[in-house]
Amino acid sequence: MFRNIINTWNKKKLSNLKYSYLFDPCLENEYVSLDCETTGLNPNKDEILSIGAVIVKGNKILMRNTFNIFVKPSSKIAEESIKIHQIRPIDLVNAVDSKVAIAQLLDFIGSRTIIGYYIKFDMTIISKYTKKYIGVKLPNKSIEVSSLYYKSRKKTSPYDFIDLKFDTIMKELQIPELGKHDALNDAIMTAMIFLKLQKYQK
Repeated sequence: MFRNIINTWNKKKLSNLKYSYLFDPCLENEYVSLDCETTGLNPNKDEILSIGAVIVKGNKILMRNTFNIFVKPSSKIAEESIKIHQIRPIDLVNAVDSKVAIAQLLDFIGSRTIIGYYIKFDMTIISKYTKKYIGVKLPNKSIEVSSLYYKSRKKTSPYDFIDLKFDTIMKELQIPELGKHDALNDAIMTAMIFLKLQKYQK
């Protein structure tokens, strides 16, 4: 109810009505697993360098329908930043302008629920761009896979520690590891985590 009121209010703030589809009802049993590689961990000042996403439908990851794009930064990437995300200037030679990248991403996502690992960060930094280009924050619902994993673990006491690191979750769920620091690979691995956890809930 409260979410519907907020969405109605935000829809009125759209600067481009083309994107009203973002406020449509969520597609049933369809999700988008998403990951961003960024220049840092401060969404207020850092920028997106690449975005990877894949559609999850039912119990399948639609590998024929993926999204993978490099985004042109507004300034030179710091050397320390490269050590973290491993995206070099040469990787960004064919990168697209952020406005183009975000427009393509929104068309890919549609009104689907977004799943991710620490997805709040990705949603926040994407919203910085959507607010600039279409007047509103990304309105889609989101699901945090680390929270799903936490709820799936049986604790023997309230003081049990549950390791929520991505690598740990992958190992515990026996999910094959793809290349790290690649937005699309991370999105695919996150989708595999989501589907494995969905099985546990049934």
